[in-house]
Amino acid sequence: MSEIPSARPPVVAGEIAVRGVSKSYGAAQFRKAVVRECSFKIEQGKLTVMIGPSGCGKSTLIRLLAGFEQPTEGSITLDGAPISGPDRDRLVLFQETALFPWMSTWNNILYGPRARGELDRGTLEFAEFLLNKVGLREFRNKYPGQLSGGMQRRAELARAMINNPKVMILDEPFRGLDAMTKELMWEYYSRLYEENRRTNFFVTTDIDEAVFLADRVLVMSNIPTQVRAVIEVDLPRPRRLSDIVESDRANDVKKQALSILHTEAMRSFSRGSKAAADFVDAYLKRAGRA
Repeated sequence: MSEIPSARPPVVAGEIAVRGVSKSYGAAQFRKAVVRECSFKIEQGKLTVMIGPSGCGKSTLIRLLAGFEQPTEGSITLDGAPISGPDRDRLVLFQETALFPWMSTWNNILYGPRARGELDRGTLEFAEFLLNKVGLREFRNKYPGQLSGGMQRRAELARAMINNPKVMILDEPFRGLDAMTKELMWEYYSRLYEENRRTNFFVTTDIDEAVFLADRVLVMSNIPTQVRAVIEVDLPRPRRLSDIVESDRANDVKKQALSILHTEAMRSFSRGSKAAADFVDAYLKRAGRA
């Protein structure tokens, strides 16, 4: 079935710059640093993927980028303007579904424009286009509880895209899906990105997901988190999982990232134990990664 024609609004891709950002919680002697002197750039029109150990501070960085919290030190800007709070130009897809269970797929997608009083003909046409694009036209009147996990994720992508943000921020959005559905969503999401080239910032703990999706991978340290490495993923698009599996370059990127992540995991293991710390130091020296 052909797509419904729509006067789609142009995609305006933004660029986020994080400079010397630190974030701590607590007071005085109980203060805990979660992010420390972190700097990186989410380039315009690129799909940047951040990968790091669980609990390293990735979700804290997402809250800072979204404007839900402010850094203790440093600055975060979007197209040169300071980020001072939440705004529709930066939309977040979280790990857990955020669809309203009492609303149909159609009404969930239209929630943002309706809340802003922007439910005009152009918006409705664009919503129809997105509903078709995410393959949910036949499920427009279904409620979230009647949709599979993959369908819920696609509905949330449409609900974000209808707001036409400058930057999409995704916090492990496919984490709860089964392995087969997750891989299908990788390819589906990758095609959506390749079609509109919106700026995307995607956070994951899955190295295969990172390498398949990314134009650039930021490999993070353990808590307090910093950027340990920036790896350019110069693989041609469009991408297929079968091609990535057989790609020497993809495997090189994967090995480089895994080496750093393994080092960070070992350091985390050693924290709080003198014997473990001595073991890790000796291991890293033998491996040439101290």
